[in-house]
Amino acid sequence: MGKTLHIRCRRCGRRSYNVRKKRCAACGFGETARIRRYSWQTKNLQRQRIV
Repeated sequence: MGKTLHIRCRRCGRRSYNVRKKRCAACGFGETARIRRYSWQTKNLQRQRIV
């Protein structure tokens, strides 16, 4: 088949480090010092509590 594109990331441990781009798709390692995270990644319960 084809060559391996994503390998295990050194920072987050997920198999999303791009060998060609030299950056992690999950945490942004290789591009930024900050860890890549967005509010839309996690589903929050956005309903008020009924008393």
